[in-house]
Amino acid sequence: MYQLAPNIELLFTEAGDYHDRVRAAAASGFTAVEMWGPTGVDAPSTPKDLPALKAALEETGTQLTAQLAEPRTQFMIPPWDHSEFFRKLDEGVEIAHELGTPRIVVGSGTGFGGWKRQVQLDKLIEIYQKATAQIDGSGITLVLEPVNVRVDHPGSLLDRTSEAVYVARGVDSPFFGVLYDLYHSTVEGEDVAAELANAGDLIRYVQVADAPGRGEPGTGAIDWPASLAVLRGSGYDGPIGLEYYPTTASAESVKLIQKLAADA
Repeated sequence: MYQLAPNIELLFTEAGDYHDRVRAAAASGFTAVEMWGPTGVDAPSTPKDLPALKAALEETGTQLTAQLAEPRTQFMIPPWDHSEFFRKLDEGVEIAHELGTPRIVVGSGTGFGGWKRQVQLDKLIEIYQKATAQIDGSGITLVLEPVNVRVDHPGSLLDRTSEAVYVARGVDSPFFGVLYDLYHSTVEGEDVAAELANAGDLIRYVQVADAPGRGEPGTGAIDWPASLAVLRGSGYDGPIGLEYYPTTASAESVKLIQKLAADA
């Protein structure tokens, strides 16, 4: 059975603040949740009350599977000042430790038209080699997320799973890997089985939403039993983040994926 982690930025918002969303998710049978930025700086929402969030996680025995790095830096855009990213990375690790989060999600930012793509990918390797060295010994894994440019993130440098895998191989650290998002991959027209086979054990986290529309599983065209079977066949057995925009009440929207994940 896959452990599912509803994204509390998007799901169980009916419950109120973030700590109450954790309790609502737990009441619906979940043992894990995920979120975006730990302080709310990079998300269109109110800042998070981290002590209250920690209390809710501990009270319910819920695992926070992932949080985003802050700030979401544009690494390739001049003047290439990454000092704030590296400064805040240490703070993010401290928060991750406080909340019991094993992963921090990182990205590529927008591509820069003045450089060849390969140069930018290699530059990203250098940046994340430095990042993993900076937090060495923390036990926190950085997971790099490629995102679709066709609908949600126009201009993003990393829009292909294979290129995120290339960067991860270049970083070459047991604490750096790839976040595979089935929604983004599907929107980009990728072959799920081929991408997962190429990535091997570099897939360190998975997120899902249906496509088109980015709603809950069952609202789009993805064959969920087949996709989960491919994921299982690839060897991935970690948690799956539910990062979708529910079209019904949260507790209702999760029922299909809960059943399918239990059978996968």
